[in-house]
Amino acid sequence: MKFIIFILCLIAIFLLAYLVSFDRKMVKKKLVTIAIIIGIQILLAFTFLHTTIGIKIIGGASKAFEKLLGYANVGIEFVFGGMIEGGLATFVLTALLPIVFICALLGILQYFKVLPWFIKIMGFLLNKISRLGKLESYSAISAVIIGMTAVFVSIKDILPKLGKKQMYSIAACSISTVDLSIVGAYMNIIDPKFVILAIVLNLFSVFVILSIINPYNSDEENDVLAIVNNPTEKDERGFFEVLSDYMMDGFNLVLAIVAMLLGFVALIAFLNGVFDGIFGVDFQTILGYIFAPIAFLLGVPWDEAIRFGGLIATKLLSNEFVAMTSFMEMKDLSERSIGIISVFLVSFANFGSVGMIIGALKGLCPDQSKVVAGFSMRLLYGATLVSFLSAAVVGLVL
Repeated sequence: MKFIIFILCLIAIFLLAYLVSFDRKMVKKKLVTIAIIIGIQILLAFTFLHTTIGIKIIGGASKAFEKLLGYANVGIEFVFGGMIEGGLATFVLTALLPIVFICALLGILQYFKVLPWFIKIMGFLLNKISRLGKLESYSAISAVIIGMTAVFVSIKDILPKLGKKQMYSIAACSISTVDLSIVGAYMNIIDPKFVILAIVLNLFSVFVILSIINPYNSDEENDVLAIVNNPTEKDERGFFEVLSDYMMDGFNLVLAIVAMLLGFVALIAFLNGVFDGIFGVDFQTILGYIFAPIAFLLGVPWDEAIRFGGLIATKLLSNEFVAMTSFMEMKDLSERSIGIISVFLVSFANFGSVGMIIGALKGLCPDQSKVVAGFSMRLLYGATLVSFLSAAVVGLVL
């Protein structure tokens, strides 16, 4: 039965993407590439979840992050007087503050040119699979390593030269995955293996969706890695300056997340109260019924689909952290549903992220910020389909 549901889900995702395609005639030329990428996704998901070597790899990565989070907690305990051991730790302390330490590590790797080389090599390999373009593949890997908006900073010199389709692809890559600085925070909320699996699957899912919504042959003139993050380029800043900058970036990120959580959690509670008072059913439940058919197609049993539908809406309207906090409160979900939901939640596909990208581009290249604003709804639509595809693949193999 799950194979039939998976096929139906693929058809639904394809049709939903095809409806908003920039060039429907070009999609036919991408069908073989789409099939290959989906096949690779299924193989990777099965390997990571059902084979000895795959389980060891994903288990080793999870343990490595758990170790890092343990080291982060040492710093948190020192600053906050043992609140973690005393049982007084809040969501901010346990889930978010480790971001500062992870950013510090990324700063060290950046200073010693490990990250630029890794991004360039992985971007090259991804390009060979996706065949969408070197710049687009670089952007996908770069979004995971250095962050959603930092991608545009790294290519700021060539931003004015890029066309609408390239801008859509780069923006879609940046919003469809998550960066490493925030992965530890996710692992404090949901199963680490699903966080890692989601990151890997999203890298491929975004190229499937782009091959339908935004198919084109890459421009050789702009298809070069003329980036600020060049591995051979020397950073004029000293080691401790780089380290301090990255740690402050991490702390500012924590503050931004806290602000969004405070506002959106309160707003959703307010809407739930208003709708419950007027209609006798809360806001999230209504949205859950609307998105329940999609949740069912992803492989979630119907009796759990309404709750998952509410999470889909919560993530879109607020952000993944708000949806994750609601997910933490859900009881009696099947293991398969937990895996599907977990993978779906790991991405930046929400209205706030689109606003952040447009805001970042205003400071780098105002003309391109207008371009992205023009297709902002299509961008969020496509990024959400990316999350659906990754979740559907997991639903198939679990």
